[in-house]
Amino acid sequence: MNKTKKLAMATLALAAVVATGCAGGELTTREKGAGIGALGGAAGGALIGTAFGSPGAGAAIGAGAGLVGGALIGDRMQGQEQQAANQQTIEENSRTIERNRQEIQRQSITEY
Repeated sequence: MNKTKKLAMATLALAAVVATGCAGGELTTREKGAGIGALGGAAGGALIGTAFGSPGAGAAIGAGAGLVGGALIGDRMQGQEQQAANQQTIEENSRTIERNRQEIQRQSITEY
């Protein structure tokens, strides 16, 4: 195995370890996006790098670019998920407030 293939394999192995190494719990959407971006970028970079005679460097550059791009996309998606969860909580709280208001009104009518 030549030096560039070893470097490409090492880069991919490192990306896989980094992606799974933080598995203390379920991955966030941001982390999933970063991992997918890094692996996809490394694969694409290795293919492009092969055309220029340097698959290892291409994989490293592609992994870095994919990591950043994937993290940005994942962060955006995670923000949207959080916003939807917040909206659902607001709606649930509004329903609870309305039920409580009706109960207070009902009790005030029956007391007098």
